[in-house]
Amino acid sequence: MGEIAVGVPETPAQLPNLGVAVLGAGKMGGILLQAFLKQNLFAPDQIHATVAHAERALALSTQWGVDVGTDNLEAARRSELILLGVKPFQVPELIAQIKPALTPEKTIVSFAASVKTGAIEEAAGMGIGVIRAMPNTPSALGAGAAGLCKGRFVKPAQMELAQRIFETVGRTVIVDEKHMDAVTGLSASGPAYIYIIIEALAEAGVKVGLPRDTATQLAAQTVFGAGKMVLETGYHPALLKDAVTTPAGCTIDGILELEEGGLRVTLIKAVMRATERAKQLAAG
Repeated sequence: MGEIAVGVPETPAQLPNLGVAVLGAGKMGGILLQAFLKQNLFAPDQIHATVAHAERALALSTQWGVDVGTDNLEAARRSELILLGVKPFQVPELIAQIKPALTPEKTIVSFAASVKTGAIEEAAGMGIGVIRAMPNTPSALGAGAAGLCKGRFVKPAQMELAQRIFETVGRTVIVDEKHMDAVTGLSASGPAYIYIIIEALAEAGVKVGLPRDTATQLAAQTVFGAGKMVLETGYHPALLKDAVTTPAGCTIDGILELEEGGLRVTLIKAVMRATERAKQLAAG
């Protein structure tokens, strides 16, 4: 049996009459495209996606139920909103390909790590609205985090559109462009750090006698719940930590081990290293 197309509600799309190009529907582009369909943000006939190979395009078109091809220029011609999902070093060539289809009225949203809005504006050769976004993979489940920043020519309505898009798949923050590499190092790379923490907690559960599936479920739900507490109470994480840590109890002993093991410093260094790497990516 073939792959099943993404189910789309019959109700009208939230943002009708807007052509959307996803140029480079790879991992993140594909996640966002499917989330847009699942959340009924756009109708299938509004979306025009591209990938590098024709066979892959045919397979994804069947799977997603949208137009998927290999012609970036044609997809851009048919769209008012153009999402760039290619690797950072591929952006200059992609902009050169689609330049004939660009107009100052269109909007470009790039989630290519480290590629500055000014570089895209310069490559386009016009005062086009460019928004830089850095989403993360939990966007696939509507639990993403995305940092957004705007280029020189972005109008308020274009920024509102970008926020609307990414709020469909999670939470957004608007930052100055100088902070976008830090967003990459923290929230875009961050799920990998958390998966390691969940894996380690589950291993610990096994070590102290829990079945592996039980330990994994407890570890994952604990991380989920702790994040939800921070987001929904608005309390500082240190305050929430203190609420769990009773005098002479179990938790303080566990925290002592974490501090002696350098977990706090290790996580800080992980974000710092990933941020530095993000700054280098545009150069290839």
